[in-house]
Amino acid sequence: MSGKLFGKCVVVTGAAQGIGMECARAYHREGARVAILDVSLEQGEQAAAAIGPETIFVHCDVASAASVEAARSAVLAVFGRVDALHNNAGIATPSKPLHETDEEEWDKLFQVNLKSVLWTTKHFYKDLKATKGPILNTASMVGLIGQPNHAAYVATKGALISLTKAMALDYATDGIRVNAICPAGVWTPMLRRWAAEQENEADITSYLDRIHPLGNCPEGDVIADAAAFLLSDSARFITGCILPVSGGAELGYRL
Repeated sequence: MSGKLFGKCVVVTGAAQGIGMECARAYHREGARVAILDVSLEQGEQAAAAIGPETIFVHCDVASAASVEAARSAVLAVFGRVDALHNNAGIATPSKPLHETDEEEWDKLFQVNLKSVLWTTKHFYKDLKATKGPILNTASMVGLIGQPNHAAYVATKGALISLTKAMALDYATDGIRVNAICPAGVWTPMLRRWAAEQENEADITSYLDRIHPLGNCPEGDVIADAAAFLLSDSARFITGCILPVSGGAELGYRL
């Protein structure tokens, strides 16, 4: 077996479904050993089994420092090293403007989407320094261009984009590259839940198809292929990159 990630151990958070699972699948296809970290026990186990050999599931709540620390120990017990970290875990609800967002909703979004990166970086930093392994953060186009009625979610993704740049500078001397990937619309279970929350759910599919100049709203494989590149040695001189994988959505929506 060979591939761009052959022999490497890649840790992916939030990989029980959606973009994370598609990325884990792509990493495995490129020859990596993959550790799926997710809070969803049943879905995580199913994802690891579906992806195949050299893939493990570790139950982990990325919003908890203790849970991330325990997950690291579990990964090292099986694979003995960590060569790359993909911070993918995230939530998108609620769909509200800021004045309608309560403190609990705000805190939950920041704990999962942003503070989780603090915990994974703290606990995997030494392992990545030893292997000069890259970090990839799943951000979003909304962190660059905004989105109505998603104030807290947009705030987390905008902060993650800025954090990525700061991390890239901090860890460059360690040989750790840090990049972020920015999807626009991608059909995932989370996006389908978001669509169901909207008043005009019947129009959402048409809307999501229109915003991507290159074509209809894609599945997660388009993100996974770009992510595999950014974690590979082919991207060895790329760091601090905020990469749109959006079908050109940021260039202007189609009429």
